[in-house]
Amino acid sequence: MHAPSPPAAPATAARPPAAAGAPPTLDLTALEQRLRDTHAIGIFTKLSLKNQVDDLLGQFKTFHNGGSKPPLAQLRQKFELLLLKVVTLLQDDDPSLAAAVSSSREAIWGVLSDPKKFANI
Repeated sequence: MHAPSPPAAPATAARPPAAAGAPPTLDLTALEQRLRDTHAIGIFTKLSLKNQVDDLLGQFKTFHNGGSKPPLAQLRQKFELLLLKVVTLLQDDDPSLAAAVSSSREAIWGVLSDPKKFANI
């Protein structure tokens, strides 16, 4: 028989100091530039992604201007699928950017879903 393992350290001990405080500020401009500069995604795929982002932003604009279609839940689903696609494209050849995009998911959603924040992008 093996002796019992010592209790694991609390999960908060493993977090970097920034995680204990407020979430880091989102720099959409820097994230966008990193996406433009990465070699992990080919030029034609980047163009396709840009068109998809532009379409999604247009749908958010319609939503925030009082349009009822598509509903916010559907916009969230489209947002999640697009973000997953980007992360998947990046994960092998640019894992740090994939992690940055993935960790920015909720902050980006916060900007898109808030009419005041969305008006500033």
